[in-house]
Amino acid sequence: MVRLLLAVSIFFAGALPAFAHSSHDRVAIGSTITVADGDTAGDIACLFCTVRVHGDVKGDIAVMFGSITVDSGRNVSGDVAGLGANLALGEGAEIAGDVAIAGADATLAPGAMIHGDRAIAPNRLWMLLPFAPLLILAGVVWLIIYIVRRNRYQFPAYPNGRRY
Repeated sequence: MVRLLLAVSIFFAGALPAFAHSSHDRVAIGSTITVADGDTAGDIACLFCTVRVHGDVKGDIAVMFGSITVDSGRNVSGDVAGLGANLALGEGAEIAGDVAIAGADATLAPGAMIHGDRAIAPNRLWMLLPFAPLLILAGVVWLIIYIVRRNRYQFPAYPNGRRY
């Protein structure tokens, strides 16, 4: 699961418009992607947005900080990956591939099916995973500043000539 989440993070780190290989692929940042009824989409990638599937998806869905909604009776042929993205499957909806959700919840209606593996980590602390290197770097910088300031600052002398 960690490898899949790392792959999703690296996936979004690149240029999202370069991801759209065909006219059926959809990519968005900060908006809503809607697959209309009777429409078919390829791969879908979304950052800070919502994916609503009223039609069918023949590829994968990857969402970071948003939500994924699949209507009743609709199919997703590929995998679904989300970081901080809630997944809601309607009655009779199917996902043929694997599902990996971290930092969010998955709601499956009766009759909804996931044919592949599922890994759902609802704890919101998982959303810190992509930012862990930055947090470690910030901690090291803070520690260096703390040590340098502590050694350079001279405490004032108290009366009677005593220094602490």
